[in-house]
Amino acid sequence: MIRQNAFIMINVTKLLCGTPRSGDAIPGEWTAAPGRASERKPAVVWNITRRCNLRCVHCYSDSAAKHYPGELTLEEMVRVVDDLSRCGIPAIQLSGGEPMLHPHFYDVAGYAVAQGLRVSVATNGTRIDSHAAERLKDLGVAYVGVSLDGIDGNHDRYRGRPGAFKKAVAGLRHCRGAGQKVGLRLKLTLQNVGQMPEILRFVEEEEIPRVCFSHLAYSGRGADLGQLPVAETRAALRMIADAVQRWNREGSSREVLTSDQPADGAFFWLTMRRRNPKRAEEIWRILGRNGKDGQGVSNIDSQGNVHPDQFWQYHTLGNVKERPFSEIWKRSHKDALISSHRDRRRQLKGRCAGCRFQEVCGGGFRARAYQEYGDPLAEDPGCYLRDYEILNP
Repeated sequence: MIRQNAFIMINVTKLLCGTPRSGDAIPGEWTAAPGRASERKPAVVWNITRRCNLRCVHCYSDSAAKHYPGELTLEEMVRVVDDLSRCGIPAIQLSGGEPMLHPHFYDVAGYAVAQGLRVSVATNGTRIDSHAAERLKDLGVAYVGVSLDGIDGNHDRYRGRPGAFKKAVAGLRHCRGAGQKVGLRLKLTLQNVGQMPEILRFVEEEEIPRVCFSHLAYSGRGADLGQLPVAETRAALRMIADAVQRWNREGSSREVLTSDQPADGAFFWLTMRRRNPKRAEEIWRILGRNGKDGQGVSNIDSQGNVHPDQFWQYHTLGNVKERPFSEIWKRSHKDALISSHRDRRRQLKGRCAGCRFQEVCGGGFRARAYQEYGDPLAEDPGCYLRDYEILNP
């Protein structure tokens, strides 16, 4: 499958503080499996339904509260799970739309766990009451990621539904009460970076054990949002780094991650080179290892189409109704787009072409480049590193 980035998620806590990962299943953040890179299997983000009870302004699948014909039947979903298990997929994330709206959500999640897959769930949290949290725990779901886009009314406006914030927070608390591993997923946007101090305070006060801050991907309704200015992006990441280091000094085991912007690794290295040169040396070694050993991610949408990842919805490699995922994955190396990415570090254009961080960044987030310029080898428009930072020293 396409390796559009050396890694999709960056564990900021491990990077800055050296603390170990918890090992929970999150696509894109697993340690690479033994063996040659060509033999490793991708983690799978599976959008089991496009239907959603909210209307988020950044939704990459452009989901709505309606029925979408052609979604996989339960029988077809069982076949997919069997195939993913047999071919050695390390873990799956059930996503949507809102996955918990699917009439067979619990059947599929439970069956996948029973077949030996590590299952995580990406949800808006509004469907999680105390009973649902207990069911998730009993099924053996490894991790639940609840999306949040700000505090109180800011979240509600972003999600298109009054009361969405209260329901999301209640879902978090119900999971914690049931002993279900849970954390937050936040998208960094123009609408919420001004609330970063409040968001970090909320994470601390609610004793949330894990939070992932992701960068905007230009797909679905997210293509209509304005790009977060460089200054605001850098300020937000500095606040995140400050919070991570403070929590670590205080003895907290909280884990913070960022996603969808591999340049974050370079930014945190540059930051620590000023703050703690010795730690910066270790960060550089970690980034170098990840650049060589990163685990890929693939996507199955609700119609059964297989994509390089969830942000490449416009590029389809096959359909699991017609052919097992394992066969589609084996043949993916013949795909023209994927083949063009294999040596992309020598083909990248714009700022990415001469960037000294190509080996640790992998050339940025290719989906953004395609959406912005119509060229998957163009520079990543979401890169916020300064020109003088990316030049070879």
